[in-house]
This record gives sequence, structure tokens and C-alpha cells, in this order.
Amino acid sequence: MSYTGDVVADGPPDVRQLTGLTVSKLSVGPMDNNAYLLRCASTGEQVLIDAANEAPRLLELIGEGGLAAVVTTHAHMDHWVALEEVLASTGARSLVHAADADGLPIPSEPLADGDRVRVGDRELEVIHIVGHTPGSVALLYRDDVDGTHLFTGDSLFPGGPGRTTNPNEFAQIMDDLETKVFGVLPDDTWFYPGHGKDSTLGAERPSIPGWRARGW
Repeated sequence: MSYTGDVVADGPPDVRQLTGLTVSKLSVGPMDNNAYLLRCASTGEQVLIDAANEAPRLLELIGEGGLAAVVTTHAHMDHWVALEEVLASTGARSLVHAADADGLPIPSEPLADGDRVRVGDRELEVIHIVGHTPGSVALLYRDDVDGTHLFTGDSLFPGGPGRTTNPNEFAQIMDDLETKVFGVLPDDTWFYPGHGKDSTLGAERPSIPGWRARGW
């Protein structure tokens, strides 16, 4: 069965087999958080995006393959409830943008805009998107065969940007999304948000003026 990105609480992961990466999406916790396990097809190395909740289910997903790192997309607690337990069980590194590092319960290695996170012989590019939190990041995977894939945390969802609390934050998140995401990535970029269903940049692009006009 082909990947849809539709996952439900207590349900199985949805698995996408790319040429270079396997992407496993799992819904965890009471806020329907998405956790994404990325596995390099050639080396087997694995990286987890957001150890959000339900550590036993995440560890079952990780399995015997081990875990190199956990990238936390931002410091809101619903995205790191299981972080300490997953790290303790796997010995993985903890990575988060420097501006959100103080919001995590443990010391973590700082990320910055443009950094690369290795997943075996593949890599993710860190895109810093200010607005939802000061240190929110999206993680970009690009490959000539696999195409363009973006893990957006809570910065971008089908239907609009992530939640902001004032006009300045809204302007920041929209500016970063338009310049760093929509302005440089193709319409067929598939994006994987921190909650709920996936989408593509092409499906969302026509709505950008409406997002600006409504102010959220």
C-alpha cells in the first residue's frame, strides 16, 4: 500500500520507502503528535524527529537498529515528553536549535540555520523558522531520485503556518516560510508536519495571500 501520511492514535506507523531513506510516521500522545523515524537505506543508521510521547512505542519503532540522534523541532513540551527515556535507552545524541535549547529537559547539541544532520550517507538541512518559537526548525531532505521532502515541525501545516501569539511573530513566521521554504523549494515538495496530515507546497502555495490577510 502506498504512503498517505494518515496516522491515528494507537495505530500503526505509515511507512514511506524512498530510494535513500525509509520514513516511518507515528502518531503519539494526547495531542496527536507526529514522530518521524528516518532510516538510511544503505547504512541502516536511524534518526528520530521529535521524541514527542509514548516512549515504549517509539522504542518499538526504532527496534534493534539503534538510533544516532533525536532532532527536536522546537521546545514546546508536547514534542519532547519521551526524549529523556528514548535517549537513555538508545544513547542517541540530542539536537535542537540553540534558541530553543533552554526549553529542553536535558543538555543538547545546538543547531543553526544551514547545518547538516547526517542520516547514514544521507543528510538533512536545518532551516531555522522564527515565529512559532524562537528556535523552531524544519528539516529538508533533497535527493535527485527521491525528490524534496520537508519535516516542518509546528511551523507549517496544511492550511497555514503554525500558531503565533502576536503580529510580530506572525510576520516573522510568514517571512521565513516565504523566503526559506516557498521561495526556494518546488511545488512537489512533500511536507510532514508536527501534527496531523501531510501536504505539498504546491497544494498550499495559492493560499499564502489568504494567510497573510487573515493574520494567522
